[in-house]
Amino acid sequence: MRSDLMTKGIERAPHRSLLKAIGYTDSELKRPLIGVAQSANEVIPGHVHLDRVCQAVKDGIRMAGGTPMEFSTIGICDGIAMGHQGMKYSLASRELIADSVESMAQAYPFDGLVLLPNCDKIVPGMIMAGARLDLPTIVISGGPMRTGVCNGREIDLITVFEGMGKFKVGDLSEAELTDLENAACPGAGSCSGMFTANSMNCLTEALGIALPGNGTILAVDAARIRLAKESGEALMNLVAKNITMRQILTREAFHNALAVDMAFGGSTNTSLHLPAIAHEAGIELPLAEFNRVSSKTPHICNMSPGGPDHMEDLHQAGGVSAIMKTLARQGLLNEETLSVTGKTLKEVLADPKVMVLNNETIRPLDNPYHPTGGLAILSGNLAPDGAVVKQSAVAPEMLEHQGPARVFDSEEAAFSAIINQQIKSGDVIVIRYEGPRGGPGMREMLSPTAALAGIGLDKEVALLTDGRFSGGTRGAAIGHISPEAAAGGLLGLVAEGDLIKIDIPGRNLELIVDMNELEKRKAAWQPPAATIKKGYLARYARQVGSAAKGAVLE
Repeated sequence: MRSDLMTKGIERAPHRSLLKAIGYTDSELKRPLIGVAQSANEVIPGHVHLDRVCQAVKDGIRMAGGTPMEFSTIGICDGIAMGHQGMKYSLASRELIADSVESMAQAYPFDGLVLLPNCDKIVPGMIMAGARLDLPTIVISGGPMRTGVCNGREIDLITVFEGMGKFKVGDLSEAELTDLENAACPGAGSCSGMFTANSMNCLTEALGIALPGNGTILAVDAARIRLAKESGEALMNLVAKNITMRQILTREAFHNALAVDMAFGGSTNTSLHLPAIAHEAGIELPLAEFNRVSSKTPHICNMSPGGPDHMEDLHQAGGVSAIMKTLARQGLLNEETLSVTGKTLKEVLADPKVMVLNNETIRPLDNPYHPTGGLAILSGNLAPDGAVVKQSAVAPEMLEHQGPARVFDSEEAAFSAIINQQIKSGDVIVIRYEGPRGGPGMREMLSPTAALAGIGLDKEVALLTDGRFSGGTRGAAIGHISPEAAAGGLLGLVAEGDLIKIDIPGRNLELIVDMNELEKRKAAWQPPAATIKKGYLARYARQVGSAAKGAVLE
């Protein structure tokens, strides 16, 4: 066993002595030692309950003959970090999380790993570490939040962000906004729509690195605790068979994940995280693959923020397994991929309990919400390396649009203009110098997009940025524009009033400016001075790569 490196032989008597100081017995130290990476804290609602889930995981490991060893990593809630300097640290924290899990699993040579994340960057960060380490590994998330209810209407966190915009223009009273604030997030779990955390947790099932139900069983359900115990037991089976993470994370598994992502209309952030995870697994996953898979995969779930359904609706309709069975019947998935169940996808989906229980929440392929997938990758002179949009959450009238640029060099400047009603119908808002390097940290832009929706301009105004968007963003919000402005991308040369043409069905994004004029602007352009000169973010800005390749550190 790998753990013999720190527990076996006369030479390891000092090591055993230290482990016995913790309370481990000789019997426990002879069993497979399993690292349990968890991220419980009292800052993120999606993580506040993870101690109990972690205990259940450890119970499952012990029941199956292993010895769990728990350790922790950090976590940042994008919703709480939104709209201020804290958001610069969110994406950057993904690399810290990956590095911290790697460091622990190398310092202590575990025989297997359980990854226990739930929100935003914690999920991909842990999975990146798992792919890097290539040990027997399983993911068990903390599960989604219940849907909020206010005055008989189902709501979620995005309702509050948009309510803030409505309050600013007088369409909502302060008392009504407070009612939304108190009801939108009813308890523990990842926010209840198909936002980034839930998109990634659902995709763990599609990738084969989590048990069925991991993405959709509610955080507060007893079934989540049972799943945690079963995950601990399943991990021990992986250890016994020496099934490692890279045996599961194959190219075919990533293509399956892309198909499922397109079918349920996942967060634009999956176009950052899936390539980054693939990179750690030694697989290249270019953005072009997103369009290729999207072109043949119908969008069959109408999830918030684009539609009315929430995670509990998806779970009650059959969950991710039911989506996968629907896709597999039409040959849209590779069913020979392996999963942490020890079975192939074909065997998992053969279970008669796997079925669609609501044909509106999970529509048949011949009656989709949209004929192509939820995400689209755009290119053109403004984004030669790509840009991403959640096309399933764009109003039909905004799929093709041309308008004058309103240019802002920071999120704060754009947000101020929006809430002070300085943006007009037809405008194309450009927020630049917010990319991975320029931000630094590639902040999410939920505050401005939600404000646009709140004041009723989300069907009349587009927003372009080299930053990114929350999974809760809706409207013609096009992010991840690459190359970013700070790296010399054309976005840095856009001037106030320039015409920008958006063609989402045609996958095109164009700045309509004479080439000679652009050459003049390029000659006069200077890269912006670094806004942060010390600490982790300064190091991150120097090392981070393009969003088009997952914003991994170079």
